Amino acid sequence: MKRFVVVGLGNFGSTVARELHKQGHDVIAVDALGDVVDQIADDVGRAVVADGTNAEMLRRSGADEADVGIVSTGDDVAASVLAVLALKDLGVRDVVAKAVSVEHARILKRVGAAETVFPERDSAMDLSTRLSESMLLNYLRLGGGFSVQEMLVPDAWEGSNLRQLDLPRSHHISVIGVHDVLTDRISVPPDPDAVLKQSDTMIVAGTREALHRIARMD
Repeated sequence: MKRFVVVGLGNFGSTVARELHKQGHDVIAVDALGDVVDQIADDVGRAVVADGTNAEMLRRSGADEADVGIVSTGDDVAASVLAVLALKDLGVRDVVAKAVSVEHARILKRVGAAETVFPERDSAMDLSTRLSESMLLNYLRLGGGFSVQEMLVPDAWEGSNLRQLDLPRSHHISVIGVHDVLTDRISVPPDPDAVLKQSDTMIVAGTREALHRIARMD
């Protein structure tokens, strides 16, 4: 179990806090607005009304013992920068911060954020990719131009197995799992000799270019 401190309880911050708590982690939720804190009090380990940019107030909430800090202060760029600095001053090793622009992300990283996220932009990009490619069901972008996708089995591959298709060589992708939708059984790693069926979906990894070509197969 890890301890997380979430500073800023808007839609993004409150959702992250609740999900981490559901997964069994110790979560400290911090916001300057009392009514916002009251709404999440039953869904986290500790909910605190405090100025998330004040290191001393964060320390009193227990943030100095957190493994990971998450900063989500909406469009308030200054507040997010100060919150990252406060958490780093308390010795929080990893701080993830929500950014609203590329310039904002650069500043956050300069002051110590280990990672920055763009929830709205990333969601929009993933949705547009998924909607534009009819065979694509789920989509996760990774760094370095790679991604992981869940996709339907192309018609041309039905009745074949992964050993026969030899996808790493023929299409430069790797199948890391096969999901039988009818039985809801997921095989990770997949059986290379199992025949691919129309009711299967494949969880595949590779460069976005290679996966884009596969997703557009008829």
